[in-house]
Amino acid sequence: MDQMDNYKQLIFGAKPKWTVILTVTACGASALVLLLKWFGHQQSWKKIQKAKVRRERSLQRAEHAVCQFNESHPETDTSLILSLSLAELSKQLKDGTLTPQAVFHSYMEKTLEVNRRLNCCTEVLLESWDQLEDVDSHKDGLLYGVPVSIKENIGYKGHDSTCGVICKLDLPATGDSVLVEVLKRQGAIPFVKTNVPQGLQNFDCGNPIYGLTLNPHNPQKTSGGSSGGEGALIGGGGSVLGLGSDIGGSIRIPSSFCGICGFKPTANRLSLRGASSCTRGQKSVLSSLGPMARDVDSLALCMQALLCDHMFRLDPTVPPIPFNQQVYQSSKSLRIGYYENDGYAMPSPSMGRALRETKALLEKAGHTVSTPQPQSDLFLIVRGLLGDGGTTLLSHLKGGPVDPCLRDQIIPYSLPRTVNKILSILLKPIVKVTIMNYSISCFTSSVQDLWRHHADVEDYIHEVIAEWRRCELDVLLCPMVGPAYIHNYPGQLTSTLTYTVIYNLLNFPAGVVPVSTVTAEDEEELRHYKGNYGDLWDKLYKKAVTGGEGLPVAVQCVALPWQDELCLRFMREVEMLVREDKK
Repeated sequence: MDQMDNYKQLIFGAKPKWTVILTVTACGASALVLLLKWFGHQQSWKKIQKAKVRRERSLQRAEHAVCQFNESHPETDTSLILSLSLAELSKQLKDGTLTPQAVFHSYMEKTLEVNRRLNCCTEVLLESWDQLEDVDSHKDGLLYGVPVSIKENIGYKGHDSTCGVICKLDLPATGDSVLVEVLKRQGAIPFVKTNVPQGLQNFDCGNPIYGLTLNPHNPQKTSGGSSGGEGALIGGGGSVLGLGSDIGGSIRIPSSFCGICGFKPTANRLSLRGASSCTRGQKSVLSSLGPMARDVDSLALCMQALLCDHMFRLDPTVPPIPFNQQVYQSSKSLRIGYYENDGYAMPSPSMGRALRETKALLEKAGHTVSTPQPQSDLFLIVRGLLGDGGTTLLSHLKGGPVDPCLRDQIIPYSLPRTVNKILSILLKPIVKVTIMNYSISCFTSSVQDLWRHHADVEDYIHEVIAEWRRCELDVLLCPMVGPAYIHNYPGQLTSTLTYTVIYNLLNFPAGVVPVSTVTAEDEEELRHYKGNYGDLWDKLYKKAVTGGEGLPVAVQCVALPWQDELCLRFMREVEMLVREDKK
């Protein structure tokens, strides 16, 4: 009998040892997960390397083409070409004083030099040489022969628009975006794409694919974001005109940090068709495409060129409102609203001084200045941008590394709601204003909740407009984020965005004009900076802007929706008064 039992046990097996089986299974599953992660990282790494090789080849081919042109055209006065404003450049191109070939290769040569210093370009658009050959067919265009740089997320046929995330690599655009088509029709030559922060939701400028972009005035400082590559390239002299996008200050902040002019139009004044995003579908805080350049007249000329019948035909969802030159050229006195502090982040000494000096110049010129209530509402802003709890952005970051410039910012998005709530309670005594304090209530839990939020935003917009009407304002002068931060600080200081993102929520056109630079006295005063609350965020901000002597400082100009030309006219007024004051 014992032998028979032994035989049965041998045939049918001993009683399973579940602990051993579970352990082996768990180890196997863990090994499989690690293997899949390793394989995923390897695939991501290969994609990144492929993109870097593609960029390097385009830069080398551009370098070779520039050398060939310079050898065959030694008479080209590159320094003269680069010194001309867009208006002067356009005039000399149209009257034949300059050739499109000379202008194109001069700017390409300068772009390559600036990129070597600042790492601001993601790819040279080699098709631009083909367009250069055919450019005379668009000689009647407002931007005939003008080389134009474009932000990386703006679609150009045959090229990626990655937004700095790996999951969008190797997905080249099947056609040009609407604005690229219009630029080409107007005789402009899009010639290079420029760098962005990972996911576009940050005002630093680094990503795992193309690396970190530096500020043209100080390499220890960021060029800003998300149109940071544009800011660096134009600020460094490598482009006379560029296109960026702006959902929370992404045109205005790089313009401020890099010492150039930038303009965020009313949303849907310019077509967004063909522009890539990592938060598509979010409709509360609106994005705009807009121009960046060295002076306001260049911004206005670009808007005039883009607001044409060709754009209105390509995208019938854009209101067919051409550029109003009469409003832009007006010299009528303005009623200007003004505030220095929105109650969230106190401006740095250089920001406050630049704002007060600009106000004084405007009053001296005969404009009326009054002080309406500051308009920021952080809760509505955060709820609009993060109604999904940040999950859409996080989904685009899977399968690859997170860039250091974004890492701190996305920590609250990754945490469970309960953990965020506990942390916000614990941090409240030391951090008065932070996105985390609002993230616990920013989720829209239902369609009804989302509709209620949209209704709140609509009511808020009309409340702000009513305040403007009460004060009889034409435009508004207010602080602009700056001076440029040390790298990786923007992700920790999202609360300072209230000065810019509020005008995306309100859908007011807004632009930036550089008016001053940081002085030694500003730096000395910064040593005693306490901010509005003296909390951790105020201390971080002080560290972020320290060491800014010589950096540009800007002001922000704002108008009501669809009054884009009036906003640009106000910007030109500020620019002119500052220029005259410096003579």
